[in-house]
Amino acid sequence: MRHHTTTALVLTTLALTACSADPSGPAPTASSSPRGGSGAADAKPLSSAAMSKRLLTEKDLGGSYVRKAEGTQHNDDVTVIGCPALDKLGGEAATGQSLDFPNKAKVAFTYSGGTDSEVSEELYSDTANKLSDGVGRIFEAMASCPKYQIVSGSTAIDMTTQTSTAPKLGEEQWSQLLTYSAGGQRSVVKQTAIRSGSVLLIVSGSPGLVDTHLNEAFAKAQADS
Repeated sequence: MRHHTTTALVLTTLALTACSADPSGPAPTASSSPRGGSGAADAKPLSSAAMSKRLLTEKDLGGSYVRKAEGTQHNDDVTVIGCPALDKLGGEAATGQSLDFPNKAKVAFTYSGGTDSEVSEELYSDTANKLSDGVGRIFEAMASCPKYQIVSGSTAIDMTTQTSTAPKLGEEQWSQLLTYSAGGQRSVVKQTAIRSGSVLLIVSGSPGLVDTHLNEAFAKAQADS
């Protein structure tokens, strides 16, 4: 088995260990959407600095949210077991921290309003076709493997992926629920990606928090800086 550093869409689930988990709840349904670089295909990509101004802030979210400091540690290489399509994509990311697009900005928050959960936002910019193809391939690969395992360092995590319905925002939408089990604990992470022109928005975390803040994140990502 070859070792790879996997894409951010997989590794995000490893980082969000505080996301809500409901062992007694119904099995989640997971993600993916049609691909095609249509809509504002000639829109000019934004700089990372411009996108950083479009990220959500504590002021946008309210007093129950605290911004997390950006991690400085390096991820261990990750082995994907039982999903050849995803394993083939794993070698593309150099750090496993973000998708392989030139312009990016990201932020993560911890929510303390009753349950300990997290929500993160990532913005990427490139040509519409490159964003569509890159994200589409990742979501399709994950959706093609309802069950697989990832091994990060000495930790083995059992993954379940199912597609879910994404809101009709932007030109393209993808959404999925990822259930992962490790050390006797079961957690659920929702990931929803929206492409509008040359900007890609990904909101990940506790399913309820993703649903609550997705529209706000999308609106701010489209606003002029």
